[in-house]
Amino acid sequence: MTTADNVAQRPGAAGQGLLARYPLTFYFLIAYGFAWLVWVPLALSKDGACLLSFHSPIGASASVVVASFVGPFLSAFIMTGITEGRAGIGRLLRRCALWRVGLGWYLFALIGVPMILVLGVIVLPGAMASFKGLGSLVALPWLGQVVYVFFHGPLGEEPGWRGFALPRLQRLHGPLVASLILGPLWALWHLPFFWVPAWSFPPTLLNVGMFVLAAIPLTIVMTWVFNNTKGSVLMAILVHATFDFTFVILNLLFTAPIVTDYGSTLPMLTGCGAVALLVIALTRGRLGYQHYRREEANSAAGPTSW
Repeated sequence: MTTADNVAQRPGAAGQGLLARYPLTFYFLIAYGFAWLVWVPLALSKDGACLLSFHSPIGASASVVVASFVGPFLSAFIMTGITEGRAGIGRLLRRCALWRVGLGWYLFALIGVPMILVLGVIVLPGAMASFKGLGSLVALPWLGQVVYVFFHGPLGEEPGWRGFALPRLQRLHGPLVASLILGPLWALWHLPFFWVPAWSFPPTLLNVGMFVLAAIPLTIVMTWVFNNTKGSVLMAILVHATFDFTFVILNLLFTAPIVTDYGSTLPMLTGCGAVALLVIALTRGRLGYQHYRREEANSAAGPTSW
């Protein structure tokens, strides 16, 4: 189905204004633009170009929280309001709180995801030799770290990436191609942060390329979870947070550069890559989209053109 076909299907779509006619395009423009207004001055602050310098990890982390909420989160609700009105905002909020999805998906999010990343580490050459032992986790403030990771990005990002963008991309391109589009766009949204002094990954071509590449299989896995949980944004938030929290633990347990340096994307690439290929094969590339479409049919379909 072409973009023109999608516009033609909705009576009056052509008269709704430019933003309503191209919701995905403007969603990404707003998500990038507002977040980068936070991050670009932060990156320039290393050279004194910004009055507010965030050299410390705490300051840099605070910028992630702010950027995620003024970027993808705010953009999702702005564009949903423009294209679907109050009813659409209500549907998005309900999906953000959709928790009745089956125990198995909670087990996957809380146990399966860490196992995927741990297996992704084990297969890396030399990784196990750098294992420091579980004693390195004793001093970790577990509750505070969980809360920190939850707000650090997942809560602000997922209403946008999975709540707004993914459903529309899937209607246009199908679930697999939608994931291949969304993965790099999600990863590149973080691009200015590579220049932030407190960020541990210098802005080299290798670091950026690995980050973008690793985001693709992770996106495929998250699309599969999203579609099989009735489009639950809450589950997307939980999976995202579990990934982030597992990386915190892995960086404490291992010292090998392939785990803790630029290669911290390697466990995600190897582990999620294997799972993504398996899911694609078992679902024949549908990634559970047929289940999501049944749920979607019960609510008004939103605009889907770029």
